[in-house]
Amino acid sequence: MNDTITDRIGGSTPAPSGVPVSSGSPALDSAALDGSGRILLAAPRGYCAGVDRAVDVVEKALDLYGAPVYVRKEIVHNKYVVESLSKRGAVFVQEVDEVPEGARVVFSAHGVSPQVHERAEARGLASIDATCPLVTKVHREAVRFAKEDYDIILVGHQGHEEVEGTFGEAPAHIQVVGTPDEVDRVEVRDPSRVVWISQTTLSVDETRETVERLRRRFPELIDPPSDDICYATQNRQVAVKTIAPGVDVMIVVGSANSSNSVRLVEVALEAGAGSAYRVDMASELQESWFDGASVVGLTSGASVPEILVREVVQWLQARGFPTVEEVRTETETTTFALPRNLRSELAAHGLADGRPHAPRKAGPDHTS
Repeated sequence: MNDTITDRIGGSTPAPSGVPVSSGSPALDSAALDGSGRILLAAPRGYCAGVDRAVDVVEKALDLYGAPVYVRKEIVHNKYVVESLSKRGAVFVQEVDEVPEGARVVFSAHGVSPQVHERAEARGLASIDATCPLVTKVHREAVRFAKEDYDIILVGHQGHEEVEGTFGEAPAHIQVVGTPDEVDRVEVRDPSRVVWISQTTLSVDETRETVERLRRRFPELIDPPSDDICYATQNRQVAVKTIAPGVDVMIVVGSANSSNSVRLVEVALEAGAGSAYRVDMASELQESWFDGASVVGLTSGASVPEILVREVVQWLQARGFPTVEEVRTETETTTFALPRNLRSELAAHGLADGRPHAPRKAGPDHTS
């Protein structure tokens, strides 16, 4: 599911101490028809610190070097953000082989394998690594456990860019497990020397189930030094769980390739929402989804700018849901500094970066 930034939408009225929600699914009525429908707006939602940093990297690189700035893969998994940065001069490619020799390339927030770094260096590319520091932490865990000759179980989705990057750190030691049912296929050399690590954007509940299955097979399974599922993923899932029992319909704003956004839809349904839908933007909403609804829940994924949430709110308000109540379960203060080489270049050009700073505020463009 999707994560969203914590700024209030203009005109909304946050609940003083959290909006009370029912303990079960609410009875459907026709409140929207008489204009008494409500929107419960989850907080936190939207941009996490890693996404905020990655988008900032591309923007500042464009300001500093001018277009084009090449970006391997999507800088973050959001269609609107990628299209907006493309209009400013970012060129998104699938592999570094597509980048002209000697050009500048940004690695996405999801991280890359050592092999990608090596290919970029071989082509003489000036690279800026926008990998989320929380993903980098998982990479370092993989390297450490591989050096100690453990079998490593990477809980994550095969084919996801983050998983590919982590796997590339120690391919001879890592096996990827995507679901609890895949645990039975795991084979290890020594059951007493098995450790698990995970993709940062997974469902907390499903990951817990997978690890429990692993532990039943390997009772001496070693946990990572700290939680690999990132704070933002967990916070957004908790926020959705809080409001889901009291909504008829849950809307998650986020792109189809956003793992955390897809998980939010699943979490909403599991927590009791009457129905749940994921959309990239307000234009994808369908009026039939809200037939008979009186309360709509709204959240967004960690790669989603607040402007897209505002547009969904406006769409709903025009259709009988005028009241917006923010339900906050956590206040986030985490920020990450820009990559060191970009900070140095900015400083050399008199554009020293002010980070760490407060997360950007809601504004009219894609960065908000």
